[in-house]
Parts: sequence; structure tokens; C-alpha cells
Amino acid sequence: MLDIRFVRENPDAVKENIKKKFQEAKLPLVDQVIALDEENRAAVSEANELRASRNALSKQVGMLMGQAKKDPSKLEEAEAVKAQVKANADRLAELEAKETELAAQIRKIMLQIPNIIDPSVPIGPDDSANVEVERFGEPKVPDFPIPYHTEIMESFRGIDMDAAGRVSGNGFYYLLGDVARLHEAVLAYARDFMINKGFTFCIPPFMIHGNVVEGVMSQTDMEAMMYKIEGEDLYLIGTSEHSMIGKFIDQIIPEESLPQTLTSYSPCFRKEKGAHGIEERGVYRIHQFEKQEMIVVCRPEDSMDWYEKMWRYSVELFRSLDIPVRQLECCSGDLADLKVKSCDIEAWSPRQQKYFEVCSCSNLGDAQARRLKMRIKGEKGTYLPHTLNNTVVAPPRMLIAFLENNLQADGSVVIPQVLRPYMGGLEVMVPEK
Repeated sequence: MLDIRFVRENPDAVKENIKKKFQEAKLPLVDQVIALDEENRAAVSEANELRASRNALSKQVGMLMGQAKKDPSKLEEAEAVKAQVKANADRLAELEAKETELAAQIRKIMLQIPNIIDPSVPIGPDDSANVEVERFGEPKVPDFPIPYHTEIMESFRGIDMDAAGRVSGNGFYYLLGDVARLHEAVLAYARDFMINKGFTFCIPPFMIHGNVVEGVMSQTDMEAMMYKIEGEDLYLIGTSEHSMIGKFIDQIIPEESLPQTLTSYSPCFRKEKGAHGIEERGVYRIHQFEKQEMIVVCRPEDSMDWYEKMWRYSVELFRSLDIPVRQLECCSGDLADLKVKSCDIEAWSPRQQKYFEVCSCSNLGDAQARRLKMRIKGEKGTYLPHTLNNTVVAPPRMLIAFLENNLQADGSVVIPQVLRPYMGGLEVMVPEK
């Protein structure tokens, strides 16, 4: 969310940013919110004047009432001033109600106006205009056929989607045996990988209040993703970023405690409404999965340096698992409204002979901080921090890339050296006959 003062003083820049995001339907919001802001500031100014005069009039009433004991003619004058006090109080109540209503209208609109994107973001209408920046590792296609990922898992008796369908419906799964162990091994390795980078490990709440949801994501994303608990002000998290950033709601953070670098584990729950939906076969897009996340809260001047570090951590982790990846810069039309800059780390799929998303790294500037009323207190006063997030790993999706890239011609899967301690020393997964 932008600062209303910035919108008021830079309406053309805000409109140009909306055009860059190909959201022309939102252009009228800028003039609407500026008009509401002008009306609100006028109400605030008048209310402040009435409050300033209230004490003076009250003193005047007291003085006149004292004088009326000796001079009854002062009583009528005192009653007139009391009537003025009453009229002013009534008007002040009207103005305060108006301020509340206008503030709510302004906030509703401001939540819809997208954040100002970084000048380095490529301009384009949707993900088809995203730009490949760099590749890491040689993408290879073996000389033997690679089965679909669920077929690989089934060869180890490691997945049961039919049973999950009977129990929970489409978009769920049972993981079993070595595949389930591999799933947990990857999460444990990712946890320790981030701890070794200096991040503090956290397990957050898996449900959050509505005001936190509003603070961390756009209304569009919320409706497409979040499951609400019926009859309660609670939502199941779609990623631990939601509750991790929510941790700082209404907090003043001492400047000397920055940066806050956190890595969190959680299950994630998503409706997966929208263009892709849940219809894809397998575990690529599902309603429930687990994830290790990284979160940074820092000074504004440090956020781009952290953005660079965070996506490179993802590359380093995937390369340690023998998975080729690339960095894909998200274009303006593919950025969610709160994001300043974002990139995807995509893993190579030998079966499909193309890359697919496994991590998403985002710098959100001060948008979440403003929504959640997070502040930094330093030598120069209080100011808003910047927030960033990035996926460390999100199995079982990343297992698709892992299994395909480590699959051997005989159907076995090699366990990379870094994972073997988490797999009880197992070097190779052998399919069951």
C-alpha cells in the first residue's frame, strides 16, 4: 500500500505505474482517492479548529456564570455561549463520524492501488513477458524415457492419490515410505541450510486473523488463495510468510535489531483458484503442501542487497541437490500489487525439457509494513521497514525436479551427498518390484 501523501503529491507517477502493470481499469481510483483525501483533510482541519475553541468557550462559560452571581444580565450571555459549545460539540461529532467513514473509504481504495515497481522491472502484460536472466547448471535430457513424476513415486510405492481423493477430494495426496522420508529430508536439509546462513528457525501459527491477511496480501490474492475458518476470524495460511510478517503487526522494531532474518516451516493451504486451477494431474498444484520459507525485515537501503542474497540462496540449495535452475525476472504485469520487484527460480524438468517454478523471491518495499503499522525506531526517528520473502523449498513440488534429475536408467534415484545424513545414510532409492 502506498502512502496517501505520495499519491496526493505524485498522481501522474502513480497513474503511470498502474499503466506499466496493465491495470488501466484502476486509473480512476487515483482521482477518487485524492478527492476523498481532500474532503477528509478539510474535515480534520475543521474538527481541529472546533477542538481548539472548545476549551476557550468552556472557560468563557465558567467566567460568565461566575459574573452572573453578581450581575444577572451575564446569565443570558453565558447561556448563549453554552449553546454555542453544544452546537460545536454536535458539529464535532458529525465531523468525527465523517472522518471515520472517509478514512475507511480511502483505505479501501489505497489497498487496490499497486505498489510502485522498481525501475529495473521489465515491462510486460503477463508472465509470457518474464525475462530469463541466468542459468545455473547444465540442463540435461537422459537417453532413457522419464516417467511422469507420480509414476516415479508409485514405483517406490511412495504416493497414493486415489486414497487421498476418497478421504479429502482432488488436490490431496498420501506420501509413503522412502518418498515420504525424502520429503521430510529435503525440508530438514533446507532448514539447516538456512540456519547455517544465519537465519533464525521459526515454527509460526498456521492460522491468522483477517487484519493480518489484509496486511500481507492483496484482496485478489486473498480471495484466490485463503481458506477461512467458518464462524471465526481466522484463516489458514497459504505460506508461512503471512504469519511471519504478521508477527510484527503494530510493533516498533529497534533499529539495532535489524535485519530480522527468519526461516520458517509450515504446512500451506491454498484454494488454487484462478488461471491454473487444481486440475493438473499429480502434485504440481495442490491444496495442501509443506514449505520452508525465508523472511527478511530490514532498513529500506538494505532491501535490494537482501533481495539479491535471497534468490541466490535458492540457487545454491538447488544446485547442491544436483538440480539445474534458472533465474526468471518477473515483468510488471506478473507482479502482485504489493511487490516492488520479484523473480522466480525455476528448476529444469528433463521429462518436459523445460523449466518450472520452484521458488519465488519478492521485495515488497514498505507496503506490508504500512498496512500492518510496523515501524523502526532509530536515531533519526521512526520509519517503515522493508519486507522480503523467498521460498527455500516447497515439497512435494520440488520433488518433481529432484526425482527427474536424479533418476537413473534402471528406475533408481541417487540421493545427493548433502541429503544422505537425513535419509539414514541411504545412497540410492531402489524401486520396489
